[in-house]
Amino acid sequence: MTPSTETFKSNARAALADAKLAKALAGLPGGLVAQRTAAKGRVPEFEALRNTARDIRDHTLAHLDLYLEAFAQKAEAAGSRVHWAETAEEARAIIARLCQERGARLVTKGKSMVSEEIALNRHLEDLGITAVETDLGEYLLQIRGETPSHIIAPAIHLSQDQVEADFRVHHNHLAPDRVLTTAESLVAEARAVLRERFLAADIGITGANFLVAETGSAIIVTNEGNGDLSAHLPKTHIVLAAIDKVVPTLADAATLLRVLARSATGQDMTAYTSVLTGPKAPGDPDGPAECHIVILDNGRGEMLRNGLGEALRCIRCGACLNHCPIYNAIGGHAYGWVYSGPIGAVLSPAFLGIDAAQDLPSASTFCGKCEEVCPVKIPITRLLRGWREKSLETGKRRHERWLLGAWAFFARRPRLYHLATRFAVATLSALGRPRGAFKRLPLAGGWTARRDLPAPQGRTFQQLWAEHQRGVPR
Repeated sequence: MTPSTETFKSNARAALADAKLAKALAGLPGGLVAQRTAAKGRVPEFEALRNTARDIRDHTLAHLDLYLEAFAQKAEAAGSRVHWAETAEEARAIIARLCQERGARLVTKGKSMVSEEIALNRHLEDLGITAVETDLGEYLLQIRGETPSHIIAPAIHLSQDQVEADFRVHHNHLAPDRVLTTAESLVAEARAVLRERFLAADIGITGANFLVAETGSAIIVTNEGNGDLSAHLPKTHIVLAAIDKVVPTLADAATLLRVLARSATGQDMTAYTSVLTGPKAPGDPDGPAECHIVILDNGRGEMLRNGLGEALRCIRCGACLNHCPIYNAIGGHAYGWVYSGPIGAVLSPAFLGIDAAQDLPSASTFCGKCEEVCPVKIPITRLLRGWREKSLETGKRRHERWLLGAWAFFARRPRLYHLATRFAVATLSALGRPRGAFKRLPLAGGWTARRDLPAPQGRTFQQLWAEHQRGVPR
Protein backbone atom coordinates (compact mmCIF):
# COMPACT_ATOMS: atom_id res chain seq x y z
CA MET A 1 0.00 0.00 0.00
CA THR A 2 1.07 3.59 -0.56
CA PRO A 3 1.70 5.16 2.86
CA SER A 4 -0.33 8.21 3.90
CA THR A 5 1.46 8.71 7.21
CA GLU A 6 2.40 12.27 6.22
CA THR A 7 -1.28 13.25 6.33
CA PHE A 8 -2.00 11.65 9.70
CA LYS A 9 -3.64 14.75 11.15
CA SER A 10 -6.14 15.10 8.32
CA ASN A 11 -6.65 11.32 8.33
CA ALA A 12 -7.50 11.50 12.03
CA ARG A 13 -9.92 14.40 11.57
CA ALA A 14 -11.77 12.44 8.88
CA ALA A 15 -11.90 9.37 11.11
CA LEU A 16 -13.32 11.35 14.04
CA ALA A 17 -16.12 12.59 11.78
CA ASP A 18 -17.04 9.05 10.63
CA ALA A 19 -20.10 7.96 12.64
CA LYS A 20 -20.03 4.40 11.25
CA LEU A 21 -16.42 3.98 12.30
CA ALA A 22 -17.16 5.28 15.79
CA LYS A 23 -20.00 2.78 16.14
CA ALA A 24 -17.77 -0.10 15.02
CA LEU A 25 -14.94 0.86 17.38
CA ALA A 26 -17.33 1.24 20.31
CA GLY A 27 -17.41 -2.55 20.61
CA LEU A 28 -13.72 -2.88 21.49
CA PRO A 29 -13.97 -2.37 25.29
CA GLY A 30 -16.73 -4.95 25.67
CA GLY A 31 -15.17 -7.30 23.12
CA LEU A 32 -11.46 -7.94 22.77
CA VAL A 33 -10.53 -5.91 25.85
CA ALA A 34 -12.97 -7.72 28.13
CA GLN A 35 -11.99 -11.09 26.65
CA ARG A 36 -8.31 -10.48 27.38
CA THR A 37 -9.10 -9.50 30.96
CA ALA A 38 -11.10 -12.69 31.47
CA ALA A 39 -8.39 -14.86 29.87
CA LYS A 40 -5.68 -13.30 32.03
CA GLY A 41 -7.76 -13.96 35.14
CA ARG A 42 -7.85 -17.68 34.36
CA VAL A 43 -4.04 -17.94 34.46
CA PRO A 44 -2.54 -17.06 37.87
CA GLU A 45 0.98 -17.17 36.43
CA PHE A 46 0.18 -14.77 33.57
CA GLU A 47 2.62 -12.04 34.73
CA ALA A 48 5.38 -14.62 35.10
CA LEU A 49 4.61 -15.80 31.57
CA ARG A 50 4.96 -12.25 30.30
CA ASN A 51 8.39 -11.96 31.91
CA THR A 52 9.47 -15.26 30.38
CA ALA A 53 8.11 -14.27 26.97
CA ARG A 54 10.02 -10.98 27.14
CA ASP A 55 13.23 -12.79 28.07
CA ILE A 56 12.82 -15.28 25.21
CA ARG A 57 12.40 -12.47 22.71
CA ASP A 58 15.34 -10.47 24.09
CA HIS A 59 17.63 -13.51 24.12
CA THR A 60 16.70 -14.40 20.55
CA LEU A 61 17.19 -10.87 19.24
CA ALA A 62 20.58 -10.66 20.98
CA HIS A 63 21.72 -13.80 19.10
CA LEU A 64 19.59 -13.39 16.00
CA ASP A 65 22.30 -14.31 13.50
CA LEU A 66 22.96 -17.64 15.21
CA TYR A 67 19.30 -18.63 15.43
CA LEU A 68 18.56 -17.62 11.83
CA GLU A 69 21.48 -19.73 10.64
CA ALA A 70 20.32 -22.66 12.75
CA PHE A 71 16.78 -22.30 11.45
CA ALA A 72 17.95 -22.27 7.83
CA GLN A 73 20.03 -25.42 8.34
CA LYS A 74 17.17 -27.32 9.97
CA ALA A 75 14.60 -26.12 7.44
CA GLU A 76 16.70 -27.20 4.46
CA ALA A 77 17.46 -30.52 6.15
CA ALA A 78 13.67 -31.01 6.34
CA GLY A 79 13.34 -30.38 2.60
CA SER A 80 12.48 -26.67 2.51
CA ARG A 81 14.37 -24.09 0.47
CA VAL A 82 15.34 -20.92 2.35
CA HIS A 83 15.64 -17.60 0.52
CA TRP A 84 17.05 -14.39 2.06
CA ALA A 85 15.69 -10.95 1.19
CA GLU A 86 17.24 -7.75 2.52
CA THR A 87 14.57 -5.45 1.07
CA ALA A 88 10.89 -5.53 0.12
CA GLU A 89 11.89 -5.42 -3.54
CA GLU A 90 14.06 -8.52 -3.16
CA ALA A 91 11.29 -10.42 -1.37
CA ARG A 92 8.76 -9.54 -4.08
CA ALA A 93 11.20 -10.57 -6.79
CA ILE A 94 11.89 -13.95 -5.14
CA ILE A 95 8.21 -14.78 -4.74
CA ALA A 96 7.37 -13.57 -8.25
CA ARG A 97 10.12 -15.74 -9.71
CA LEU A 98 8.89 -18.80 -7.82
CA CYS A 99 5.37 -18.20 -9.14
CA GLN A 100 6.47 -17.59 -12.73
CA GLU A 101 8.77 -20.60 -12.86
CA ARG A 102 5.79 -22.79 -11.91
CA GLY A 103 3.41 -21.10 -14.29
CA ALA A 104 1.15 -20.03 -11.43
CA ARG A 105 -1.95 -18.04 -12.29
CA LEU A 106 -3.83 -18.28 -8.98
CA VAL A 107 -2.34 -17.88 -5.51
CA THR A 108 -4.20 -18.24 -2.22
CA LYS A 109 -2.84 -16.33 0.75
CA GLY A 110 -3.10 -16.78 4.47
CA LYS A 111 -3.13 -13.64 6.59
CA SER A 112 0.29 -11.98 6.58
CA MET A 113 1.15 -8.46 7.76
CA VAL A 114 4.58 -8.80 6.13
CA SER A 115 2.97 -9.36 2.73
CA GLU A 116 1.03 -6.12 3.31
CA GLU A 117 4.29 -4.44 4.31
CA ILE A 118 5.94 -5.31 0.98
CA ALA A 119 2.78 -4.74 -1.13
CA LEU A 120 2.97 -8.28 -2.49
CA ASN A 121 -0.55 -8.54 -3.88
CA ARG A 122 -0.19 -5.52 -6.14
CA HIS A 123 3.13 -6.83 -7.45
CA LEU A 124 1.65 -10.21 -8.31
CA GLU A 125 -1.41 -8.65 -9.93
CA ASP A 126 0.89 -6.51 -12.12
CA LEU A 127 2.45 -9.76 -13.35
CA GLY A 128 -0.95 -11.26 -14.19
CA ILE A 129 -1.06 -13.52 -11.13
CA THR A 130 -4.28 -13.44 -9.11
CA ALA A 131 -3.66 -13.39 -5.35
CA VAL A 132 -6.73 -14.18 -3.21
CA GLU A 133 -6.80 -13.34 0.49
CA THR A 134 -8.44 -16.20 2.38
CA ASP A 135 -8.67 -14.83 5.92
CA LEU A 136 -12.28 -13.65 6.09
CA GLY A 137 -11.41 -10.16 7.24
CA GLU A 138 -8.64 -9.79 4.65
CA TYR A 139 -10.95 -11.15 1.95
CA LEU A 140 -13.57 -8.53 2.79
CA LEU A 141 -10.99 -5.78 2.52
CA GLN A 142 -9.63 -7.13 -0.73
CA ILE A 143 -13.01 -7.04 -2.47
CA ARG A 144 -13.54 -3.51 -1.09
CA GLY A 145 -10.10 -2.33 -2.21
CA GLU A 146 -9.11 -1.45 1.36
CA THR A 147 -6.21 -2.24 3.63
CA PRO A 148 -6.33 -3.78 7.14
CA SER A 149 -7.27 -1.48 9.99
CA HIS A 150 -6.17 -3.85 12.77
CA ILE A 151 -3.38 -6.39 13.23
CA ILE A 152 -5.59 -9.36 14.14
CA ALA A 153 -9.06 -8.11 13.16
CA PRO A 154 -8.40 -6.41 9.83
CA ALA A 155 -12.07 -5.59 9.10
CA ILE A 156 -13.00 -4.46 12.60
CA HIS A 157 -14.17 -1.14 11.17
CA LEU A 158 -16.93 -2.75 9.07
CA SER A 159 -20.52 -3.47 10.09
CA GLN A 160 -22.50 -6.59 9.20
CA ASP A 161 -24.71 -4.54 6.87
CA GLN A 162 -21.65 -3.34 4.94
CA VAL A 163 -20.41 -6.91 4.57
CA GLU A 164 -23.78 -8.07 3.26
CA ALA A 165 -23.87 -5.24 0.71
CA ASP A 166 -20.37 -6.08 -0.52
CA PHE A 167 -21.17 -9.79 -0.86
CA ARG A 168 -24.26 -9.03 -2.93
CA VAL A 169 -22.17 -6.88 -5.28
CA HIS A 170 -19.16 -9.17 -5.63
CA HIS A 171 -20.91 -12.56 -5.40
CA ASN A 172 -23.43 -11.69 -8.08
CA HIS A 173 -23.30 -15.21 -9.51
CA LEU A 174 -25.27 -16.43 -6.50
CA ALA A 175 -29.05 -16.26 -6.04
CA PRO A 176 -30.12 -12.65 -5.44
CA ASP A 177 -32.85 -13.70 -2.99
CA ARG A 178 -30.46 -15.60 -0.67
CA VAL A 179 -30.58 -14.70 3.03
CA LEU A 180 -27.51 -12.89 4.37
CA THR A 181 -28.86 -11.41 7.58
CA THR A 182 -26.75 -13.33 10.09
CA ALA A 183 -23.04 -13.70 10.71
CA GLU A 184 -23.39 -17.45 10.14
CA SER A 185 -24.87 -16.97 6.66
CA LEU A 186 -22.12 -14.53 5.69
CA VAL A 187 -19.38 -16.89 6.89
CA ALA A 188 -20.98 -19.82 5.07
CA GLU A 189 -21.07 -17.87 1.81
CA ALA A 190 -17.43 -16.80 2.15
CA ARG A 191 -16.42 -20.37 2.94
CA ALA A 192 -18.16 -21.70 -0.18
CA VAL A 193 -16.64 -19.05 -2.46
CA LEU A 194 -13.15 -19.43 -1.04
CA ARG A 195 -13.22 -23.23 -1.09
CA GLU A 196 -13.28 -23.04 -4.91
CA ARG A 197 -10.16 -20.87 -4.82
CA PHE A 198 -8.34 -23.21 -2.46
CA LEU A 199 -8.95 -26.17 -4.76
CA ALA A 200 -7.84 -24.28 -7.86
CA ALA A 201 -4.76 -22.55 -6.45
CA ASP A 202 -1.34 -23.23 -7.96
CA ILE A 203 0.59 -21.83 -5.00
CA GLY A 204 -0.23 -21.07 -1.38
CA ILE A 205 1.46 -18.24 0.50
CA THR A 206 1.33 -17.82 4.27
CA GLY A 207 3.10 -15.79 6.86
CA ALA A 208 4.53 -17.28 10.03
CA ASN A 209 3.88 -16.37 13.62
CA PHE A 210 7.13 -18.08 14.58
CA LEU A 211 10.09 -19.79 12.91
CA VAL A 212 11.56 -22.50 15.15
CA ALA A 213 15.35 -22.81 14.97
CA GLU A 214 15.31 -26.17 16.73
CA THR A 215 13.25 -27.92 14.03
CA GLY A 216 13.17 -25.65 10.97
CA SER A 217 9.40 -25.35 11.37
CA ALA A 218 7.05 -22.47 10.64
CA ILE A 219 4.15 -22.00 13.07
CA ILE A 220 0.94 -20.33 11.97
CA VAL A 221 -2.12 -19.61 14.08
CA THR A 222 -5.61 -18.94 12.69
CA ASN A 223 -9.20 -19.27 13.80
CA GLU A 224 -10.55 -20.23 10.38
CA GLY A 225 -8.18 -22.91 9.09
CA ASN A 226 -7.50 -20.87 5.97
CA GLY A 227 -3.77 -20.92 6.65
CA ASP A 228 -3.73 -24.72 6.65
CA LEU A 229 -5.67 -24.89 3.39
CA SER A 230 -3.29 -22.43 1.74
CA ALA A 231 -0.29 -24.40 3.02
CA HIS A 232 -1.46 -27.94 2.23
CA LEU A 233 -3.68 -27.96 -0.87
CA PRO A 234 -1.45 -26.27 -3.51
CA LYS A 235 1.61 -28.10 -4.81
CA THR A 236 3.88 -25.29 -3.65
CA HIS A 237 3.85 -23.55 -0.28
CA ILE A 238 5.72 -20.26 0.21
CA VAL A 239 6.28 -18.93 3.72
CA LEU A 240 7.03 -15.21 3.98
CA ALA A 241 8.40 -14.16 7.38
CA ALA A 242 10.58 -11.43 8.86
CA ILE A 243 13.86 -12.13 10.60
CA ASP A 244 12.41 -11.29 14.02
CA LYS A 245 9.97 -14.23 13.87
CA VAL A 246 12.61 -16.81 14.80
CA VAL A 247 12.53 -18.47 18.25
CA PRO A 248 15.05 -20.98 19.63
CA THR A 249 12.89 -24.00 20.49
CA LEU A 250 9.38 -25.44 20.30
CA ALA A 251 9.15 -24.99 24.08
CA ASP A 252 9.87 -21.28 23.64
CA ALA A 253 7.21 -21.08 20.95
CA ALA A 254 4.73 -22.77 23.28
CA THR A 255 5.35 -20.11 25.94
CA LEU A 256 4.81 -17.32 23.44
CA LEU A 257 1.63 -18.98 22.16
CA ARG A 258 0.24 -19.01 25.71
CA VAL A 259 0.43 -15.21 25.91
CA LEU A 260 -0.34 -14.54 22.23
CA ALA A 261 -3.89 -15.89 22.02
CA ARG A 262 -4.90 -14.62 25.45
CA SER A 263 -3.63 -11.13 24.64
CA ALA A 264 -5.11 -11.06 21.16
CA THR A 265 -8.60 -12.55 21.38
CA GLY A 266 -8.92 -13.81 24.93
CA GLN A 267 -8.70 -17.44 23.82
CA ASP A 268 -6.63 -20.00 25.68
CA MET A 269 -5.37 -21.11 22.26
CA THR A 270 -6.33 -20.22 18.72
CA ALA A 271 -8.58 -22.72 16.94
CA TYR A 272 -5.79 -23.79 14.57
CA THR A 273 -2.14 -23.83 15.65
CA SER A 274 -0.12 -25.54 12.94
CA VAL A 275 3.54 -26.54 12.97
CA LEU A 276 4.68 -26.83 9.35
CA THR A 277 8.00 -28.55 8.68
CA GLY A 278 9.08 -28.89 5.07
CA PRO A 279 7.16 -30.38 2.13
CA LYS A 280 5.28 -33.67 2.37
CA ALA A 281 7.36 -36.77 2.78
CA PRO A 282 7.02 -39.90 0.62
CA GLY A 283 3.85 -41.68 1.64
CA ASP A 284 2.17 -38.60 3.15
CA PRO A 285 -1.45 -38.36 1.94
CA ASP A 286 -1.40 -34.58 1.57
CA GLY A 287 0.78 -31.52 1.79
CA PRO A 288 2.81 -29.45 -0.67
CA ALA A 289 5.37 -31.08 -2.94
CA GLU A 290 7.77 -28.21 -2.26
CA CYS A 291 8.16 -25.57 0.44
CA HIS A 292 10.01 -22.27 0.13
CA ILE A 293 10.72 -19.92 3.05
CA VAL A 294 11.47 -16.28 2.28
CA ILE A 295 13.08 -14.50 5.25
CA LEU A 296 12.93 -10.71 5.09
CA ASP A 297 14.98 -8.01 6.82
CA ASN A 298 13.52 -4.77 5.40
CA GLY A 299 15.03 -2.46 8.01
CA ARG A 300 14.85 -4.72 11.06
CA GLY A 301 18.59 -5.21 11.26
CA GLU A 302 18.97 -1.44 11.25
CA MET A 303 16.46 -1.22 14.12
CA LEU A 304 18.61 -3.58 16.17
CA ARG A 305 21.69 -1.49 15.47
CA ASN A 306 19.91 1.78 16.33
CA GLY A 307 18.59 0.79 19.73
CA LEU A 308 15.05 -0.03 18.61
CA GLY A 309 15.37 -3.79 19.06
CA GLU A 310 12.82 -3.84 21.88
CA ALA A 311 10.10 -3.06 19.32
CA LEU A 312 11.01 -6.29 17.52
CA ARG A 313 9.82 -8.29 20.51
CA CYS A 314 6.30 -7.70 19.12
CA ILE A 315 4.33 -10.90 18.44
CA ARG A 316 1.48 -9.08 16.64
CA CYS A 317 -1.28 -9.70 19.19
CA GLY A 318 -2.94 -6.29 18.77
CA ALA A 319 -3.51 -5.79 22.51
CA CYS A 320 -1.93 -2.34 22.49
CA LEU A 321 -4.37 -1.26 19.76
CA ASN A 322 -7.39 -2.59 21.63
CA HIS A 323 -6.55 -0.69 24.81
CA CYS A 324 -5.30 2.56 23.23
CA PRO A 325 -7.63 5.58 23.61
CA ILE A 326 -6.26 7.07 20.39
CA TYR A 327 -6.84 3.93 18.33
CA ASN A 328 -10.30 3.56 19.89
CA ALA A 329 -11.15 7.04 18.62
CA ILE A 330 -9.73 6.97 15.09
CA GLY A 331 -9.24 3.32 14.11
CA GLY A 332 -6.35 1.95 12.10
CA HIS A 333 -6.61 3.52 8.65
CA ALA A 334 -5.82 7.00 10.00
CA TYR A 335 -2.28 5.87 10.81
CA GLY A 336 -1.68 5.63 7.09
CA TRP A 337 0.26 2.38 6.76
CA VAL A 338 0.30 -1.32 7.54
CA TYR A 339 0.97 -1.07 11.27
CA SER A 340 -1.38 1.05 13.37
CA GLY A 341 -1.93 1.87 17.02
CA PRO A 342 0.90 2.35 19.53
CA ILE A 343 3.17 -0.30 18.03
CA GLY A 344 2.53 1.13 14.57
CA ALA A 345 3.59 4.56 15.82
CA VAL A 346 6.92 2.96 16.79
CA LEU A 347 7.42 0.76 13.72
CA SER A 348 6.30 3.09 10.93
CA PRO A 349 8.98 5.75 11.54
CA ALA A 350 11.58 2.96 11.60
CA PHE A 351 10.45 1.50 8.27
CA LEU A 352 9.39 4.69 6.44
CA GLY A 353 11.64 7.28 8.07
CA ILE A 354 10.79 9.90 10.68
CA ASP A 355 10.18 12.58 8.04
CA ALA A 356 7.35 10.51 6.53
CA ALA A 357 5.81 9.53 9.88
CA GLN A 358 6.71 12.36 12.23
CA ASP A 359 3.17 12.87 13.57
CA LEU A 360 2.59 9.25 14.60
CA PRO A 361 4.73 9.28 17.78
CA SER A 362 2.58 12.17 19.02
CA ALA A 363 -0.59 10.08 18.64
CA SER A 364 -0.37 8.93 22.23
CA THR A 365 -1.61 10.13 25.61
CA PHE A 366 1.29 8.30 27.29
CA CYS A 367 -1.26 6.68 29.60
CA GLY A 368 0.92 3.55 29.53
CA LYS A 369 -1.94 1.11 28.93
CA CYS A 370 -0.14 -0.28 25.87
CA GLU A 371 2.83 -1.32 28.00
CA GLU A 372 0.57 -2.64 30.73
CA VAL A 373 -1.07 -5.15 28.38
CA CYS A 374 1.82 -5.97 26.03
CA PRO A 375 2.55 -9.71 26.42
CA VAL A 376 6.28 -9.16 25.85
CA LYS A 377 6.53 -5.88 27.81
CA ILE A 378 7.70 -3.58 25.02
CA PRO A 379 8.48 -0.12 26.52
CA ILE A 380 6.29 1.60 23.95
CA THR A 381 6.04 5.00 25.63
CA ARG A 382 9.82 5.26 25.97
CA LEU A 383 10.28 4.33 22.32
CA LEU A 384 7.64 6.87 21.29
CA ARG A 385 9.38 9.53 23.37
CA GLY A 386 12.59 8.77 21.51
CA TRP A 387 10.83 9.22 18.17
CA ARG A 388 9.34 12.53 19.39
CA GLU A 389 12.83 13.77 20.16
CA LYS A 390 14.05 12.74 16.71
CA SER A 391 11.05 14.45 15.15
CA LEU A 392 11.95 17.71 16.88
CA GLU A 393 15.55 17.34 15.70
CA THR A 394 14.40 17.39 12.07
CA GLY A 395 13.50 21.07 12.46
CA LYS A 396 10.09 20.61 10.86
CA ARG A 397 8.03 20.98 14.03
CA ARG A 398 8.92 24.64 14.53
CA HIS A 399 5.84 25.60 16.57
CA GLU A 400 6.53 22.83 19.07
CA ARG A 401 10.19 23.78 19.30
CA TRP A 402 9.18 27.42 19.94
CA LEU A 403 6.69 26.48 22.65
CA LEU A 404 9.13 24.11 24.36
CA GLY A 405 11.85 26.77 24.15
CA ALA A 406 9.54 29.34 25.74
CA TRP A 407 8.61 26.95 28.52
CA ALA A 408 12.28 26.08 29.12
CA PHE A 409 13.13 29.78 29.36
CA PHE A 410 10.64 30.29 32.19
CA ALA A 411 11.36 26.93 33.86
CA ARG A 412 15.03 27.91 34.30
CA ARG A 413 13.92 31.11 36.06
CA PRO A 414 11.65 30.04 38.95
CA ARG A 415 10.72 33.53 40.14
CA LEU A 416 9.79 34.65 36.65
CA TYR A 417 7.94 31.36 36.12
CA HIS A 418 5.88 31.83 39.29
CA LEU A 419 5.09 35.43 38.39
CA ALA A 420 4.03 34.51 34.84
CA THR A 421 1.84 31.61 35.97
CA ARG A 422 0.15 33.74 38.65
CA PHE A 423 -0.61 36.41 36.07
CA ALA A 424 -1.90 33.83 33.54
CA VAL A 425 -4.07 32.03 36.08
CA ALA A 426 -5.52 35.26 37.45
CA THR A 427 -6.29 36.55 33.95
CA LEU A 428 -7.92 33.31 32.79
CA SER A 429 -9.85 33.05 36.04
CA ALA A 430 -11.29 36.54 35.56
CA LEU A 431 -12.13 35.98 31.89
CA GLY A 432 -13.73 32.61 32.55
CA ARG A 433 -15.65 33.56 35.67
CA PRO A 434 -19.07 34.20 34.02
CA ARG A 435 -19.37 30.62 32.70
CA GLY A 436 -16.64 28.86 34.65
CA ALA A 437 -15.25 27.49 31.40
CA PHE A 438 -14.08 28.53 27.93
CA LYS A 439 -15.80 27.48 24.73
CA ARG A 440 -12.91 28.88 22.68
CA LEU A 441 -9.39 29.82 23.61
CA PRO A 442 -6.31 30.69 21.52
CA LEU A 443 -3.73 27.87 21.35
CA ALA A 444 -6.27 25.43 22.84
CA GLY A 445 -8.42 24.84 19.77
CA GLY A 446 -7.72 21.13 19.75
CA TRP A 447 -9.37 20.88 23.17
CA THR A 448 -12.19 23.41 22.85
CA ALA A 449 -13.30 22.06 19.46
CA ARG A 450 -14.90 19.15 21.29
CA ARG A 451 -15.23 20.16 24.94
CA ASP A 452 -15.16 23.18 27.21
CA LEU A 453 -11.92 24.07 28.97
CA PRO A 454 -12.53 24.68 32.72
CA ALA A 455 -11.36 28.11 33.86
CA PRO A 456 -8.70 28.25 36.61
CA GLN A 457 -10.05 28.90 40.08
CA GLY A 458 -7.78 31.86 40.85
CA ARG A 459 -4.67 30.43 42.51
CA THR A 460 -1.71 28.46 41.16
CA PHE A 461 -0.46 25.18 42.54
CA GLN A 462 2.58 26.96 43.96
CA GLN A 463 0.33 29.35 45.89
CA LEU A 464 -1.79 26.52 47.24
CA TRP A 465 1.31 24.56 48.26
CA ALA A 466 2.83 27.55 50.03
CA GLU A 467 -0.39 28.04 51.97
CA HIS A 468 -0.43 24.37 52.87
CA GLN A 469 3.15 24.61 54.17
CA ARG A 470 2.17 27.57 56.33
CA GLY A 471 -0.84 25.71 57.67
CA VAL A 472 -3.34 28.12 56.12
CA PRO A 473 -6.80 26.43 56.15
CA ARG A 474 -8.43 26.07 52.74
